[in-house]
Amino acid sequence: MILAWIGALAIGLALGLLGSGGSILTVPVLIYLIGQDEKTAIAGSLFIVGAIAAAGGAQFAARRIVSWRNVALFGLPGMAGTYGGAWLGGLVSGLVQLAVFAIVMLLAAGLMFRPPIAGRTRPGRVQPAQARVAWKVALDGLAVGILTGFVGVGGGFLIVPALVLLGGLPMHLAVGTSLVIIALKSFTGFFKYVEVLDQLGLALDWQVLLTVAGVGIAGSFVGRSLGSRVSQDRLQRFFAVFLVVIGGLILWQTVPKIL
Repeated sequence: MILAWIGALAIGLALGLLGSGGSILTVPVLIYLIGQDEKTAIAGSLFIVGAIAAAGGAQFAARRIVSWRNVALFGLPGMAGTYGGAWLGGLVSGLVQLAVFAIVMLLAAGLMFRPPIAGRTRPGRVQPAQARVAWKVALDGLAVGILTGFVGVGGGFLIVPALVLLGGLPMHLAVGTSLVIIALKSFTGFFKYVEVLDQLGLALDWQVLLTVAGVGIAGSFVGRSLGSRVSQDRLQRFFAVFLVVIGGLILWQTVPKIL
């Protein structure tokens, strides 16, 4: 269980330091450190991710660093997509979901190797009006929501760039808005997965979920306080390499079993 606590702390630290990416560690922690099966881990991941994001989002909301317009434009379609993604997840094997999850990890790593968005725009500069087309934001929210429900990740590594490039938000506002959206989507997918697990005769271990979520929330607070002292670019690249390694190992283990 000590390894699970260390994994939970890593989830929170990554989320606090990077603003995204930490949730992608949750499924591997639940499967490889705690020993859960794939579907139970994906369902549990949605609860844990939702709890950590809700705690962080509440802080941003209290400081009024949340764009509620973009929460509605991105979050509501995202919730519908997450519900649908969870439904799709019930139709395929857990190994297929795990393989898709590994591919998502590699995609996240590729995005993290790129320069930070904040470094490519002037501080506080809002994107041109044509970049803030509402239907594009909603469509992106739907797509990310489907991914969230299917593989159990919050999708912050996709939401933050979308809010900056499509929603026209400055970086700090995009991060706070992203956390609220992640919480809404994750809990929506979790409630659908409760039905899926019940149909499969599987049960959640609430002691594990609450422990990992609690340690993760504490880790996110620590990570946020350390964020100003750590080189974000170097940390982001290190985390990207880590995702490549873990994603590659998961694919190496799961693909032969599927074939």
